[in-house]
Amino acid sequence: MDTGKIVLGALAGLAAGAVLGILFAPEKGSTTRKNIRRKGEDSVDHLKDKFSEFVDNVAEKFDRVKEEAENIGKDVKEKIREEGKK
Repeated sequence: MDTGKIVLGALAGLAAGAVLGILFAPEKGSTTRKNIRRKGEDSVDHLKDKFSEFVDNVAEKFDRVKEEAENIGKDVKEKIREEGKK
């Protein structure tokens, strides 16, 4: 799934949850604001975790591609040497 869509969906969910929380909150305003802030912080933490996972995945894929490219380069050099000996 596209990371941009995930982030957009998470932000939309956060906004919708905050609005619904305010509309249907039976508690007084200060309590409601604390709850919204806490949920917002939880959502930010979740987004940070997802972003960190995304960065780790990209780094792993980059390392694999780099290693494959290095191996291909070594193979090409070896074939050139072999052809030069003929």
